[in-house]
Amino acid sequence: MTVVVPFDNSEISKAGLQRAQEIKNRSEALIAVVVIPNNNDKYARNHDWLIDDEEFDPETIKTRLSEIVTDIAPDARLKIIATSRYANPGMIAKEIRRFARDADARVVVIGSDNAGRVAATVGSVGRTVATDTGYNIYIVRTHPNR
Repeated sequence: MTVVVPFDNSEISKAGLQRAQEIKNRSEALIAVVVIPNNNDKYARNHDWLIDDEEFDPETIKTRLSEIVTDIAPDARLKIIATSRYANPGMIAKEIRRFARDADARVVVIGSDNAGRVAATVGSVGRTVATDTGYNIYIVRTHPNR
């Protein structure tokens, strides 16, 4: 079994990853999954995957994200899924859901700023990932150190 965390380098996804590190069983794998729209410089910059005028380079992004993930959760593995350049949140969520099912996830840990209200208000990717009945959902609302 595994614990899967959708990760995009936002503060709330970092909180989700930290919480997942805390709740996973010793025998479980922890996987931070990042869906990267291929060759989309703007999307990568908006998520702080690229700095200033860096060109889109999957290896640079993978290295940078791997370092961030390891700093937060030393036991975690990083899984990068490349998707089409103009992937919308629904397409990104579909990739995360597919990965969670294929990885036999026991739980998917989702960071959400607006959890605790009606479930449908969870962020667009998180809402779609949370609707899958193939795994349990753990929603993190705040950073564990707050």
